[in-house]
Amino acid sequence: MATTEESKRRAEALILKFQFERILNQDGSGRRINLLGHVDADPALLILERAPFPSAPEYLSAFPSNLRSLTNLGNNDIYSWFLGSGGPIFTADSDDKDKFADFKIDLICPCTDKHIKKHSRQGFRYVTETPAIYLSRVRPYMQAGREDGRLNWVYNIIEGRKEVEDVIYRTPLGRDGDEGFLLLPNLHWDRKTIEALHLLGIVERRDIWSLRDLKKKHLPWLRHMRAKLLDATVETYPQIEADQLKLFCHYQPTYYHFHIHVVHVMLEGNGTQALGKAIGLDSIIEQLEGMAGDEETGMESISIGYTVGEASELWTDIFEPLKKKRNQEER
Repeated sequence: MATTEESKRRAEALILKFQFERILNQDGSGRRINLLGHVDADPALLILERAPFPSAPEYLSAFPSNLRSLTNLGNNDIYSWFLGSGGPIFTADSDDKDKFADFKIDLICPCTDKHIKKHSRQGFRYVTETPAIYLSRVRPYMQAGREDGRLNWVYNIIEGRKEVEDVIYRTPLGRDGDEGFLLLPNLHWDRKTIEALHLLGIVERRDIWSLRDLKKKHLPWLRHMRAKLLDATVETYPQIEADQLKLFCHYQPTYYHFHIHVVHVMLEGNGTQALGKAIGLDSIIEQLEGMAGDEETGMESISIGYTVGEASELWTDIFEPLKKKRNQEER
């Protein structure tokens, strides 16, 4: 009878003998893949999933300098993004090395305290932003988020100074006035995994900061943009059909210049698509259509619930003080 150690060694040997035949399935994020093959004469399935990153300081300190390859996908202002490989490279052709990339890398340099807070581990709270809270507290917070050059990287894209080669569709700059917009890959997409496709539609106009600024008068504009975003995506990626795409906006958004996310329906519903973060464009259009009132009636007149990080200024400066005040009044 085999001992436990002998059984372990035999199982480990089977992995080394696996002969790959074809891919059966791969998740939208590229973190899990199912392979069909054989071990000796027996058919076999090999299911690979990326393990969590080691947290050992010695590993993390050595990681950047030990990458086998690194390709810059683009850079804009303080943001840069790359594909890198920590494993073997099977070609000497530099044009093919991205096929073996196993890391998507983003660099923010120099980063701010706000960046550090956003990317640090923290608790989250679900809050309800009423029209009154929006107008008196959140709108001024948004205004501050548009100052001090914080939107320079967005304006660089709109005005054609950065990421020109990445834009997959745009109306000629300035030609269409309020209806001008462009479409380009989100910096978190690796630009090769179609089922993880994530694009951004960024409008030229600067008077709409977030979905809160949308009014009934914007309905024709929103419908026009929805159609153009779908058409441009399908034209650029013909292997995708329009009903394989989802369009949504974030609230709160990462930056206060109106933009629409376009993602493949197979992309895993992670934080970027979660309840309390993403609101479907069709839902926004339907809500505006159903609102009573004139053309100036809009999204600023409703309450919106969403999640905020405990380290964010939205929580520490707005919603936490409001909660404490409410609790004191209830005593």
